[in-house]
Amino acid sequence: MSLTPSRLPGLVDWDLAAGTAAKLAPAGPRVSAARMRDTVESLREAADASVAHVHEISRLDAAADLRDSSVLVVDRATWSRANTQSFSVLMQPALERLVETRGQSLTAATTALGGRLTGVQLGTILSFLSSKVLGQYDPFAALAANTTAPPAGRLLLVAPNVLEIERELHVEPADFRLWVCLHEQTHRVQFAAAPWLRGHMIEQVGRLSESMVDKADTFAARIAEAARSVGFGRLTGAAGRSGGEVGPGSEAGILGIFQDVQEREIFSHLTAVMSLLEGHANVVMDGVDATVVPTVRTIRQRFNARGSQRSGFEKLIRQLLGLDAKMRQYSDGSRFVRGVVDQVGLDGFNRIWDAPAHLPTEHEIHHPGDWVARMGLGDPRR
Repeated sequence: MSLTPSRLPGLVDWDLAAGTAAKLAPAGPRVSAARMRDTVESLREAADASVAHVHEISRLDAAADLRDSSVLVVDRATWSRANTQSFSVLMQPALERLVETRGQSLTAATTALGGRLTGVQLGTILSFLSSKVLGQYDPFAALAANTTAPPAGRLLLVAPNVLEIERELHVEPADFRLWVCLHEQTHRVQFAAAPWLRGHMIEQVGRLSESMVDKADTFAARIAEAARSVGFGRLTGAAGRSGGEVGPGSEAGILGIFQDVQEREIFSHLTAVMSLLEGHANVVMDGVDATVVPTVRTIRQRFNARGSQRSGFEKLIRQLLGLDAKMRQYSDGSRFVRGVVDQVGLDGFNRIWDAPAHLPTEHEIHHPGDWVARMGLGDPRR
């Protein structure tokens, strides 16, 4: 019996993914129940307090009213389950395309087996990530089936990870929690300021995943070739690029998967958008001074130094999951935001949230003056 759209959920066992992640996730820091309750309450307070600072630094009026989204303080297992909902939304176009193009060859038995295998694989990845993520704004879960997320999504703060990192860095807990919340609340404000952004990202991810489904026969070989192209030195951080543009022939381990012009264009666009979002959040987070976060300088120095202390194995995993590329998005995006603000001021920069056409290209991320010129903001003003 062939697969029909009504049986689409069977292609990925989302419950198994969440359960696998919860089972495999490393144990968090050992603290008393009272200490954890205090941490949860402190994070909620920091999340509330950070909104006014984001509003002041970003000048985005959307920060004044965030009632259609929520803040949740969660553990690692809950974070993983929440992300299976987001993945189900982002993967929906690809799964529908798979049914459309290959439904006749997908039987109930093979679908169930494949769904369980995919669920275990996804759960294994989430188990690793769940011990690394401090916070995450999730706009996509609100569109998932049977979700309890409010219309604009939710901000997740992972309490055991915040505790673990602040202990590792020996920083003032209240200051560190506010600093983390400034970054994550900025993401919440970005999507509130640009309500079209969620749909735009779903569309772009959908286009990319549909293209990959259409080439499923060669995709496994492409992944294998991409993996072989990444040398051991780069995986362990012994060598690598710092900044610069991504294009054909560079970062072959990632781009080797995307072979045709359309795939590369979509991937480039998504890279630029993520660089913008992460860079802007970093600029806002770093916009506070000691009057807001008294130990902010110490926190920045110690947090930024963590990367050099990772084991070779963790660096390997981070490279394979694309986390090192995400760190470059922070720095590349931050330079873009600061470059634009230096030229046209914050109000000029904030035009970026008005429409999809205002989003920077990957070239513009590295050349902010070109974005300024395209937007017709040539005369500097603050």
